[in-house]
Amino acid sequence: MSLSTEQINEIIKKVTNEVLARGGDSVLGVRVDEPYSPESMASYIDHTLLKSDATIQDVKKVCDEAKKYQFASVCVNPSYIRFVADQLEGSGVIPCCVLGFPFGTQTPEAKKSETLDAICNGAKEVDMVINVGAIKSNDWHLVKRDVESVVNTARGKADVKVILETSLLTDEEIVKACTICKLVGAAFVKTSTGYSTGGATVESVSLMRQTVGPDVGVKASGGIRTYEDAVKMIKAGANRIGASAGIKIIAGPSGGEGSGCTNCGACKSSCPTGNCTIVKTSY
Repeated sequence: MSLSTEQINEIIKKVTNEVLARGGDSVLGVRVDEPYSPESMASYIDHTLLKSDATIQDVKKVCDEAKKYQFASVCVNPSYIRFVADQLEGSGVIPCCVLGFPFGTQTPEAKKSETLDAICNGAKEVDMVINVGAIKSNDWHLVKRDVESVVNTARGKADVKVILETSLLTDEEIVKACTICKLVGAAFVKTSTGYSTGGATVESVSLMRQTVGPDVGVKASGGIRTYEDAVKMIKAGANRIGASAGIKIIAGPSGGEGSGCTNCGACKSSCPTGNCTIVKTSY
């Protein structure tokens, strides 16, 4: 896409004015009245492990869980993506890794190189961190180059999710960044790394959905630890949830001590999710 800086700024201004004028009253492209069963939650979740001290055994456990419950993807750091792709082969679960993580301060050229490496090692989705400093500097040409370097490199090979780090941005900056991501062809915009000053909020997810419309995905991530958290984000407009607490989320409503049964019917001597204590010997 060959747009001048002036054209980019004009598009951003137009979309920003339109979205902010709506005032957050509507959610586009999502059914807010849909009942969300715990069982259906798995298909929304990117089962995530991004700790720097995660071992190969930890990553295998996450892959095994994702295959068992059919999560949408497994999202890991780049050094593990080859292993994850091998573990998930034929399972229907997508191998995903982060890029430019967690600060997004690499050059567009460095992010392009990371993207190529991730794809060569089996990534089918990549979650890149946007250059937040460029956003705060109002350098939208650099923001476009930053996102475009990954999107163009991954095109036809992997879907790109762009992490905005919304806790660091104003509403206007969120709208402008989402507009850039949509312009260059990102598959998703995403709220947070989980390593900054805050995570996903209903307000930021709703604003992102209003900006990108129904044809671009919205991923809520950071601080989503319960079924109730996930439902709120989906109702706000998210169609993907990034969480390390996927098993807890699909256990269903928390509801207090002793809750968490999904009525899956698979319990024998122990609960398959690990969230309940079996107190009956027959069901």
